[in-house]
Amino acid sequence: MDLGKKLKLIISFLLFSIAAYAQNTDVSALIKEGIELNNARNFAGAIEKYKQALTSDPENAQANYQIAFSLFSSGKGADGIPYLDKVVKTSNNFTGPAYELLGSIYDAAKQPQQAIDAYKAGIKIKPDYQPLYFNIGLAYFRAAKYADAELAATEAIKLDPKHANSQRLYALVCFHQNKRAPALLALCNFLLLEPDGPRSAEAYTNMQSILKGGALKIDGKTGVDNMALNKAISIAAATTDNRKYASPADLLAAQLKAIFTAIGQLSEKQSNNDFFRNYYAAFFYKLAQTEHIPAFARLMDMSANKAADTQWLQQNEDKRKSLEVWVAGAERKY
Repeated sequence: MDLGKKLKLIISFLLFSIAAYAQNTDVSALIKEGIELNNARNFAGAIEKYKQALTSDPENAQANYQIAFSLFSSGKGADGIPYLDKVVKTSNNFTGPAYELLGSIYDAAKQPQQAIDAYKAGIKIKPDYQPLYFNIGLAYFRAAKYADAELAATEAIKLDPKHANSQRLYALVCFHQNKRAPALLALCNFLLLEPDGPRSAEAYTNMQSILKGGALKIDGKTGVDNMALNKAISIAAATTDNRKYASPADLLAAQLKAIFTAIGQLSEKQSNNDFFRNYYAAFFYKLAQTEHIPAFARLMDMSANKAADTQWLQQNEDKRKSLEVWVAGAERKY
């Protein structure tokens, strides 16, 4: 090949590369503008930007996902399904979120089985994407498939132990199966992550219901091991006396210390539900043997007696910090 032809090829390649780079830059800029508009709740404007990006790059995974997200946010979720179908056919950073959004669209359209199928398909391809387990757990919960919801919540917690919503979901689905020990400890774990707020008030109410022997009406029988754990809670709670304690938090501290100890000792003798025994029961049993229970109880009690508990925690900042250090360093197995 002579020098002239070589130069023409090099120039053609450079021009093509420059054009491709400019196109990619334009598409990225349009997507960025779309995200900013979506965040400002200008969904129509965002959708227009994504359409412009897709005109240049029809297979762009991010643009396809984002336009589906904006359509869903604007109440037109079904219109986003064709865009998501493009994304889920490929393996990229948006595959997991695309399946998650696809399930949410079906869930919002009151098509629970389609939602569950979408989450399942996503889990097969992205088994380490935590939101898929949490969302399928919610779908099972709404469909009153509590055992399936429990398994899904368990996997969600394993992937992200600090996801408060997964802790809350696990507690609720266990409570609906009359598994009061797992429900109680998961509620405590949730409140440890989120001690104050509307959901915290609900969690505290459910906790008090369990401490007072409350149970939801359930279908089916409660297993022998869970019946034993339920009884252990009742017996341990009965050992406390309201008249001995100066505040609700002090009473709660005594109740939880007794219950954590009883559940921990009993669960060590049981052979089923390794996740509950290792992750919850063993952890709270260890906590019961420390000096951190008073500070822990104040966090559990925060949504009910905020002023008093906040004052106590401010006056005992060293105890709160010691609790945080202990929790951060405590080994928890699955």
